[in-house]
Order: sequence, then C-alpha cells, then structure tokens
Amino acid sequence: MSDEVWKRDEVESPCTQICVVNPVTRLCTGCARSIDEITRWSQMPPSERSTILAELPNRSATPKTRRGGRAARLKT
Repeated sequence: MSDEVWKRDEVESPCTQICVVNPVTRLCTGCARSIDEITRWSQMPPSERSTILAELPNRSATPKTRRGGRAARLKT
C-alpha cells in the first residue's frame, strides 16, 4: 500500500473541535466558519479553502455587544 494518500498537500481544516454555532452571527464559535463552509469544506478546491482561512482572523463568531441580560428583562 502506498503512503501517497498521507502525503497529500492539502489545506488543513481550521476546526478547533469547539463546534457551537452562534445564533446571532451564524458562525461557529470555535473556527468562525459558517455552516455552509463547514459542510462543503472537504469538497472545496484548495484555493477556496485558502481564501476562507485568510478571512477567518477578521471574523467575529460572537457578537461584540451584550443582549441586555437581567436589566433588559426587567424593563419589559
């Protein structure tokens, strides 16, 4: 059996195994990819994977503002 399969030059997944999709941003809080990107990752060409990897540091998987918490609930 050849070791060629294990020596392929592919773009690796940015998955951190913290797979929780934020309901507001619709991005994974672990890797900041969308559900569509996660689903299609294995079928994407390397160029598309590289483009997404370059964008990830600029994405925010969690909102910067708070939802209001207890104070917002008390106002209603």
